[in-house]
Amino acid sequence: MGWPTSSFHKTFASMHFMKVKPSALFPLLRSDTQGQILAALELSERGETASDLARLVGTSLPTVTRELSRLADAELLVAESVGRRAVYRPNPAHPLSDALREIALFTYGPQPVIARELATVPGIDYAAIFGSWAARRSGEPGPPPRDIDVLVVGEPDLDEVYDAARRVEQALRREVNVTTMTPDRWAAVDDPFVETVRARPWVDLAVDTRGAHDVAARHGSHRPASEPR
Repeated sequence: MGWPTSSFHKTFASMHFMKVKPSALFPLLRSDTQGQILAALELSERGETASDLARLVGTSLPTVTRELSRLADAELLVAESVGRRAVYRPNPAHPLSDALREIALFTYGPQPVIARELATVPGIDYAAIFGSWAARRSGEPGPPPRDIDVLVVGEPDLDEVYDAARRVEQALRREVNVTTMTPDRWAAVDDPFVETVRARPWVDLAVDTRGAHDVAARHGSHRPASEPR
């Protein structure tokens, strides 16, 4: 089946030739924000408004609105008016709909999917993604991450943690490696593994299922190791 020339040019233009640093996770995406929006919409069951997405992605409403406009112009998204708001969803009629879903979940899906699944496991003090995915997410160039490294701090039931990891693997179709440790070990200053993790980029998953939430530790989606918890 042929792809209309106008649709091709709209889609290509939405991903290239913009004065924005491209995604290190997938350079064909014009920015991290674009990738996060696509992943959030692929994971949403009801669609999202621009305000919803700004909150989920953690960026400004004008930035999200510009990205949504580009993606809608390229017919990758559809917008439905609900009252005074526009609700955005992936366009299932686009020829690249299935491919776009694969790209969105492979690149930017790990953070929301892992956070969602770990949020069901009691006893977690803190969780983060580290390793190659976190490095690409922070902008470091390199090959696409083949697996996802996850740190879980606390005293959860390990069977529940690994069950959550298996659900993530099924959703993302990627291997997930979970490392668990006690809060005391995570706070240690002479542990070689902890030192290595803290010396490299990691992505905070904002998961705390103890019941008491440390607001300061949950500030921001990515915190470099120079700002330890």
